[in-house]
Amino acid sequence: MNKQSFLILHGLGGSGIDHWQSWLAQELGKRGYDVFYPTFSDYSSPEKQVWLEELDTVMNTIPKDQPLTVITHSLGCILWLHYTSSKNRKLANRVILVAPPSPNIVLNAAKTFYPVPLSSGNLTRSAEEILFVHSTNDPYCSMEDAKSFKKLGLSSINFPHSGHINTESGHGKWPWILQRCLAEESQDAII
Repeated sequence: MNKQSFLILHGLGGSGIDHWQSWLAQELGKRGYDVFYPTFSDYSSPEKQVWLEELDTVMNTIPKDQPLTVITHSLGCILWLHYTSSKNRKLANRVILVAPPSPNIVLNAAKTFYPVPLSSGNLTRSAEEILFVHSTNDPYCSMEDAKSFKKLGLSSINFPHSGHINTESGHGKWPWILQRCLAEESQDAII
């Protein structure tokens, strides 16, 4: 069985040591997986082009012979959507996009990330499995705005009353995301 790689992409403001992404990186690392968890430049006032170049640099360091799972949060989801729209090939085996902000409301601190490229073709070319994870009361993406992502026709899960699925909403240690990463990996071994 090939070793698995994981790429974790933070959002606006970074994730910090108490965020589930940092916890997930540690948990996957303890299990011997290759974990790539870059910190992007000026994460409080990011520039899309800079982040895309930094992501491309990281992508070029990930072993091509290993299955890759990408786990994004918030603006990291939008970054991934831009990245897939700039490529026309498979980039990962699976992608989990957690709490993407509304594509309809421009975040002032991240204006260069808008408009958001919403194309199921770009996403389905980039990975075999794609899952959107939404919260029913995300302050950055209402359930009405989440329909923009759901219209892409890809898998999605709604977590009830989970806020922005970040530290403020109690998602420091988040066993569900770890189980999801490990369960997907073990399913590959069965196939």
